[in-house]
Order: sequence, then structure tokens, then C-alpha cells
Amino acid sequence: MNLMTDIPFDQNWLPILLRLLLTVVLTGIIGWDRERFHKPAGLRTHVLVGLGSCLVMLLSVLTGPETVNGKVEPRIVANVLTGIGFLGAGTILHYKDGLVSGLTTAATLWVVACIGLAAGCGFYSGAVLTTVLVMGVLYLMGWLDDSIEGQLYHHVTLHAKISAHLTESAKEILREEGLHIVRTETQLLGHDDKYVVIHFKPIPTASGKSLGRRLEKLPGVKEVTFNS
Repeated sequence: MNLMTDIPFDQNWLPILLRLLLTVVLTGIIGWDRERFHKPAGLRTHVLVGLGSCLVMLLSVLTGPETVNGKVEPRIVANVLTGIGFLGAGTILHYKDGLVSGLTTAATLWVVACIGLAAGCGFYSGAVLTTVLVMGVLYLMGWLDDSIEGQLYHHVTLHAKISAHLTESAKEILREEGLHIVRTETQLLGHDDKYVVIHFKPIPTASGKSLGRRLEKLPGVKEVTFNS
């Protein structure tokens, strides 16, 4: 008995091509959104993940055992989602001070794998509607984030005379106010002046006003500017 049998290249290639092409289009839309923001996983990565998932689903349908609901091999599909978890983890960056980047891109990779699986089994409406909803979330939530972020301060710039303890004194004031400092930058403007930029986790604009008055009282400080 020959256990190695070929899957014939017959008239069924048209629906197979349709499912693969639909996957390219749908996952490409999501990948383009990630690409334009220069995320770790962009257009090509999302399309490849979707295509691979679609092909796995096609193999599952073609080679799975016969059931009352058709042919499918659920273990193959489950392993795809597990593998995508490892791929998505590679896009997540954990910085010191508790900052995490790449979670949204990891989530979109997982979603495009699901879209590929849906297209591969012929669930076109689910694949299309999910793509529309994903793009809606990415754009709507992005707009909402920008709206909220515009009401928050993320860093303060001090224009001051060069002194030995200015930066530490400013950071101490920020800590007393309960701010979580992320990093500090210094730019020399000449022999006497410098800019000190202190980045911190977002705070409301109202808090920045009272904080600015305290920073302006530091010796040598000429100007204090909060930025979003």
C-alpha cells in the first residue's frame, strides 16, 4: 500500500487560487498599515504569515479525515496558532523602566494568521469582515490615542545655565511629584547654556503647570517648556 499519494492538480486549482489571492489582499492591507509606521513586522511579513496559514488550512481540508461536517484536521490548525505566538513574541521589545513596544504588531500577526485560516477554508465573509474591523480598530484607536495624548505631557525641556547639579535637582522635583522618569537628554548650546530634556510617563496638562512653577525656581533656569 502506498502511503505517499499526490494531491492532483486538477480543476480545483481555481478556488484554491482565489483563497490564496484573497489572503494576500486582506493581509496585505493590514501589513501596509504596520509598514507605514515602520513596525518590526511589515507588509511582507503579514502577507507571508497569512499565505502560510491559508495553505495550512487548505492542506487540512484536503488531507483531513472525513466527518459529518466535511474534511478537516484540527491539529494542524491549532499548531499554526501556536507557532504564530512564537513569531509574534519576536516583535515585542521590552525596554528598561517597564516600557513595552510591539504588542499591537504581535496581535496583528496573530489576526492575519486567523484571516488566512478563514480564507483557506472558504469562510470569505469572516475573513473580509475581520479585516475591516481590524483596520477600523487600528485607525479609530490610533485617532483616539492621539486625541488623548494631545492632552498629556510626555517630556519637559529646561533652558538653563550650565551647572553641576541642575539635572539631578530637576529630576528630584519630578520624583517628588510622583513622575516616572524614562530618560534624560542634554544638549549644549554654547559655553554657558544648555537644554535638559527629561522624558517621563504621561501626565495631565494641569499637573504640568504647577510643576513648571517649581522647576522655574531652580538656580540658573531661564525657561521651562512642557511638550506632548
